[in-house]
Amino acid sequence: MDNSKSKCVLLTGGAGYVGSHTIIPLIESGYEVVVLDNLSNACKGNEGQNPVPISQVEKLVGKPVTFYNVDLLDYDSLSKVFDKHNFCCVIHFAGLKAVGESCIIPLTYYRVNVSGSINLFQVMKEHNVKKLVFSSSSTVYGEPQFLPITESHPVGQNLLNGYAKSKYYIEGIIQDLCNSDKEWFVIILRYFNPVGAHPSGILGEDPTGIPNNLMPYVAQVAVGNRPCINVFGNDYNTVDGTGVRDYLHIMDLAEGHVSALQKLQNANENGAIAINLGTGNGYSVLQVIDMFSQVSGQKVKYAIADRRAGDCASSYCDASFAKSYLGWEAKRTLKEMCEDTWRWQSLYPQGFSTKK
Repeated sequence: MDNSKSKCVLLTGGAGYVGSHTIIPLIESGYEVVVLDNLSNACKGNEGQNPVPISQVEKLVGKPVTFYNVDLLDYDSLSKVFDKHNFCCVIHFAGLKAVGESCIIPLTYYRVNVSGSINLFQVMKEHNVKKLVFSSSSTVYGEPQFLPITESHPVGQNLLNGYAKSKYYIEGIIQDLCNSDKEWFVIILRYFNPVGAHPSGILGEDPTGIPNNLMPYVAQVAVGNRPCINVFGNDYNTVDGTGVRDYLHIMDLAEGHVSALQKLQNANENGAIAINLGTGNGYSVLQVIDMFSQVSGQKVKYAIADRRAGDCASSYCDASFAKSYLGWEAKRTLKEMCEDTWRWQSLYPQGFSTKK
């Protein structure tokens, strides 16, 4: 099947936080989007309905989105999805992503993330779909050896958890695949710290259980769902002693995937290429808490706790390659990240399960 003229894109894990937000600029850019997700980390809809994030996206884009409840470990069901559509490209978001949990159940992380990816790549190969955007992570860099982190920074050294290792292993598999077959062209996007929500306020991050990341935790404290946030360590060599990270607005990240997809379709290239997506600026935990308190009008209570094992003092990227190669750069500020998160959390204090 000739897919050179197709504009149909498969999003694995497309009902999750990053995937659901990425659907919007893809459709606005003229792509047809098909979403595949096993809903292990997404809010399910009522019987016979799409998952809630997909339904919210449909309201925003004004058209239906094709959805399949399929697990990447189910090879036959995955292959049937490819039989039904003429995909030009796959954006691979699907995977387990909680750093702490990956240390407790590493085999599950390797089975889901690594084996699921191998299944996907095999089915893609069988259907002659050889263009891929892979959702990787800045965690593959491990403890920063220099700042800002460029794409030439060593990867795979002293990785402290199964999540980071699974992303590193998948990157290696992609490199081997591209070396073995020159028809493959893969862009590996190494995200830094995605935060925020769609500016409409009806689509955002809805973590199951206790949030693993700073911004949703801060938002839950501000809205009154949690009493305070623990700040792990205030004795780092940073601006105020707390950890510094490169926070990136979710809609900037979503637009980065569109830029990557357009590059795959328009450039006559092959092989695998890794690209950092971040702002290139670092903000401390206390700077984020202070900004969120300002935009929400709520005093976000926090308590200083001991450092967490595996946390580094600072991590932020050099995003200049994304600008020169993809023509992409982050535009939105920390203030906008906090404002959009607060709008979402205010409208949906219990996440997608908030009764409307």
